[in-house]
Amino acid sequence: MSRDETVTDAERVAESPPSSVKSAPPASDSKTSKKRGGGEKAATVHWLARVAERAGLEGKRPDVAPSAEAKDAWPVVTRAYKIGDSELCDLVATYFRLEVADLQVRDPNAPLLVPEALARRHHVFPLYETDRHLLVATCDPTQVEAERALGFSTGRTTVFQVASPRAIQEILDDRFSPELAIESLLDGFDADDLEDDVVKLVEEMGPESISSEAAAATPVVRLTNLLIRDAIAQGASDIHIEPGRRVGVIRYRVDGVLRKHMDLPMTAMNRVISRIKILARLDIADRLRPQDGKAHVQVQNLAYDLRVSTIPAGRSSEKCVIRILDSNAQETLDDLSIPPYELERLRRLMNLREGIVLVTGPTGSGKTTTLYGALRELADGKVNIMTVEDPIEYELPQITQTQVEIKQGVTFGTALRAILRQDPDVILVGEIRDQETAETASHAAMTGHLVLATVHANDAVSAVGRMAAIGLPFSSIASTLRGTIAQRLLRKICADCAEPVRGKLTPEEQRLTDEHEVEPVVRAVGCNECGFTGYKGRIPVNEVMIAGPRFLAAVEARKGWQTLQRIAIQGGMRPLRQVALEWVTQGKTTLAEVERSLGEHQAEDEINEDRGPTRILVVDDDEEDRLKAASILEAEGFEISMAKDGYEAVERLRADPSFHLVILDLAMPGMDGRKVLDQIRGSKDTAAIPVVISTAFGGDDVETELLEAGADDFLDKAGDPKVYLARVKAVLRRAAL
Repeated sequence: MSRDETVTDAERVAESPPSSVKSAPPASDSKTSKKRGGGEKAATVHWLARVAERAGLEGKRPDVAPSAEAKDAWPVVTRAYKIGDSELCDLVATYFRLEVADLQVRDPNAPLLVPEALARRHHVFPLYETDRHLLVATCDPTQVEAERALGFSTGRTTVFQVASPRAIQEILDDRFSPELAIESLLDGFDADDLEDDVVKLVEEMGPESISSEAAAATPVVRLTNLLIRDAIAQGASDIHIEPGRRVGVIRYRVDGVLRKHMDLPMTAMNRVISRIKILARLDIADRLRPQDGKAHVQVQNLAYDLRVSTIPAGRSSEKCVIRILDSNAQETLDDLSIPPYELERLRRLMNLREGIVLVTGPTGSGKTTTLYGALRELADGKVNIMTVEDPIEYELPQITQTQVEIKQGVTFGTALRAILRQDPDVILVGEIRDQETAETASHAAMTGHLVLATVHANDAVSAVGRMAAIGLPFSSIASTLRGTIAQRLLRKICADCAEPVRGKLTPEEQRLTDEHEVEPVVRAVGCNECGFTGYKGRIPVNEVMIAGPRFLAAVEARKGWQTLQRIAIQGGMRPLRQVALEWVTQGKTTLAEVERSLGEHQAEDEINEDRGPTRILVVDDDEEDRLKAASILEAEGFEISMAKDGYEAVERLRADPSFHLVILDLAMPGMDGRKVLDQIRGSKDTAAIPVVISTAFGGDDVETELLEAGADDFLDKAGDPKVYLARVKAVLRRAAL
């Protein structure tokens, strides 16, 4: 059959659906055809586009040459008509009265019949064989040449089934040559990106380019290097290499949130993980046990440390996570964007020369960065600073750092005891995680050393409970604790695409505004600079608690979290949520980000429900004033108790110190409000109860004196009841935070 006759047959097939399976397109694949009879003209539309149009799909006809191969025209047609690969497979299969290929069900012997070169040249894959037929997946049922070549090579009749070019490419790479899968991925990068030394391995004695022998496996080496290079360029803190059944995924953690970077065939992913294990000096043959290692690399002449962790996942796969540590970082506390108020309180703690200062927060909240920033400021050459860490994340000048090595018997406890014999002034303990370490750290603090340490707790006050749970006595905590710092990180709004909030709020913004009582200033939009997230970079949220005498007395008395929290706030600590909302009002972040990082806001009535009814003691010698205050407060659902003078109030509180608030009249006979306030603040059992002074007279001097004596607020008896109630609620809200 001549080429001209083949083209004409194809044109005739394009005019009407075939009555049987034919290896001819519905439109010509040739650029020209000779005229016959009435002078037919060459087809000008690719047959895939004609199939889509015949199916009634709407869209702009794609600009693809009729002679283009089906595997090249396929993605153009799917985009033009806004359909997926599977939908186009169904249309092609229906038109040619073929079946859609099921690539999951195949005979492992069938590919042995067809040479790899032949399968790749025609972009087909053998699925199943019988004595007379060979079932083959193709994206182009019009391939007459492929049908003939396969028949000649196998001695069997070829039967086509339809699959997308992408699916066929994946199965070809999986079966024949996994390295080619990596090569195809590398085709998407610029030529400059493919230099073998885009990432340099740093050995113990200094930087060394990847050897020519290692570069012989160029696809694996190059792809691994580019994954590391791209992660660093995007500011990622971690690389997650996660296996799947046939395809794995690479994700980067940027600004605390995981982003998908790319999909990778499992055959290629396994080789990339093996390459990473080689860099980290791990056993590539052992896939059944977790392994940890490290590597030092240079990217664009900057040094980075990689912490590599692998764990078995599935029958023969591994998940690999790489923590990227920037060895070039030299931030001090001034460089960390800590709010000025919290920074001043933090420096007060760091300038101490004895006691324990704890830093708490979840993994990835910047605890180590904050502590290292403090150590850089303290390392002035006049003090001996030593650390025990697991692992040592950054190497600091003028500081002795000890790595925990469990196999060699170097634990936090043993290393800390050895450090005490080295005449240290400041000791950093990477983490207090057991009783031995806690007791040794406490002993060090009692003997004139400043101990900085991290613990895992939800907030600054909860660090006390955490130390007690580890096994440290409350008396030891009270005698050594000097303060705690809780920290979170909020994603910072992207400066390139941030949109000021004008006009009406969105429903979600309105919900968050109602819950947090703060209106947003900017919206996160998304652009190329921020990876279309709307955020770029992070800012810290710090909660700095300085342990004063009242707080330590409450600790020794084993008071609960709520009591300790109230005393801490009265001592000047701003809760995490308050600091975070201040960033919102400054336009640095959004309410949605605050909720993501700190959790959902708990409404006042929900807090009250969790702890039972709010109990208020009203103390006033005037019966009319007592009843008036009680009626206002009871109307809001508060549980009210009353005392007619200061003596009765003190007795009531001594018998039952569980009141949530005391409203105290200033002018009372015998024991006035000032004396009752002194009694309340002087007792361990009642020191944390909020106290509001109520009076019909006074002035700025009196108010100032009472506030300095420990009162939480000052109320005017003759004032507006609404204002009275609002101020009472404000005191309760601050106490409940």
